[in-house]
Amino acid sequence: MSNNNNTDGKSLQQIRAARINKLDQIKELGFNPYDYEFDRTHKASEVLENFEDLKETVTVRLAGRIMAIRRMGKANFCDMQDDNTKIQIYIAQDKIDEKEYELFDLMDIGDIIGVTGKVMKSNTGEITILVQELDILSKNIRPIPIVKEKDDEKFDSFTDKEQRYRKRYLDLLVNPEVKEVFEKRSDIIKWTREFLDDRDYLEVETPILQPLYGGANARPFKTYYNALDSEFYLRIANELYLKRLIIGGFDRVYELSKNFRNEGVDRNHNPEFTLLEFYQTYSDYEDMMELVEKFFKYMCDKMDQTEYEFEDHQIDFDQDFDRKTMFELIDEHAEVDVSETNEEKLKEICEEKGMDIEPEDHYGSYIEFLFDEFVEPNLIQPTFVTDLPKAISPLAKPKRNDDNDLVERFELFIGGQEFVNSFSELNNPLDQRERMESQERLAEKGDEEAQNIDEDFIEALEYGMPPTGGVGIGIDRLVMLLTNQNSIRDVLLFPQMRK
Repeated sequence: MSNNNNTDGKSLQQIRAARINKLDQIKELGFNPYDYEFDRTHKASEVLENFEDLKETVTVRLAGRIMAIRRMGKANFCDMQDDNTKIQIYIAQDKIDEKEYELFDLMDIGDIIGVTGKVMKSNTGEITILVQELDILSKNIRPIPIVKEKDDEKFDSFTDKEQRYRKRYLDLLVNPEVKEVFEKRSDIIKWTREFLDDRDYLEVETPILQPLYGGANARPFKTYYNALDSEFYLRIANELYLKRLIIGGFDRVYELSKNFRNEGVDRNHNPEFTLLEFYQTYSDYEDMMELVEKFFKYMCDKMDQTEYEFEDHQIDFDQDFDRKTMFELIDEHAEVDVSETNEEKLKEICEEKGMDIEPEDHYGSYIEFLFDEFVEPNLIQPTFVTDLPKAISPLAKPKRNDDNDLVERFELFIGGQEFVNSFSELNNPLDQRERMESQERLAEKGDEEAQNIDEDFIEALEYGMPPTGGVGIGIDRLVMLLTNQNSIRDVLLFPQMRK
């Protein structure tokens, strides 16, 4: 019995030459090695699930890729895979046309075939298709990685992470369980739309190419718009355009968008990412906190699961989300009373704690350094971090009844990572101008992530924007959480890779 791919000891060039030669032989037999269509009646999963109704009486037509061949003289078995499911097929010389049996002799692992036959069980009790007709649909000329299995355990599988990312088509082909992550991603995006549509939000689209980037602190990608003879940017956020729509009279809007930030790549960040932003008039960040908690619990309900393993932690969404201010958390974990500490003292504290300080860093930077280093890793269960400094929140309203330069903003942390950012949106155009001018001064000092002054947006604000609550949720991280993936590349079908 043989279960090889006829590749032992041969170079890729030799294998391809041999298979290309088989193409000519297939044509000589009268078959098209790259056929046009095949009329399927069933998928493999349907046959396996409905065996009792189909066995021995119903003729079925299936198509898929050969993943293993076991040649045993005049009786041969193959594993054929469609979607995520494998099924065994049985090809006996006395059960099919002579030419079709010759065709089978020219087949290799990786070929895509169509079969017509009856459903039966083999002598070992495995559900099998007894092939009565055999068609070649696409001849494989480059060998695929062979995944061997024994007692439901895989070995010699296609496991090299970098190759899996670079050749995602092979990853999906030989590790079909990977498809489940991306099928679930599709569900999560669908459920996101359902959640917002059911609450009368309108889905909109805003420009990806923008003459001025804004809405976040990030470095942009630059491009050139030939038709307009101008430099443009790939958007880093869609916030300022969505707010223009709020000003224009829409009460509730959302966008699921591709955004681009010209930054580093690590297991939690990718320069091209998917972001959900939504805005609701006559609401504030407290309303948004309630809505965000409902959103995550809605997702858990759709997943039929309330506890998740993420980053080696057990996350429980069945409980109420915790709420703490940023300053409370820094005091608790870094033992620094930020509310009583000025910029110069914060700088000294950060230096004493071994942090690298750059000339362009400022009060807001020092707060973020302390939070990122001492607080963030400890926020495991869902926690709303509220009331952030104005210095790092140029688009949020000042905290009402407060004189500590804080704003009404929250971030949701889960498993030591940020998932959500939200504001009571700043709608005072005079204050907004001062904030953007302050950001511009930071840019002049060398802060490459500071925001620009957007005169058109400020002009729009001068016409009047209602009180509004806004939310941004990273979809890629949400998928990582709900599918227990520890790298953002595992939830992106085609992550960018260094050459």
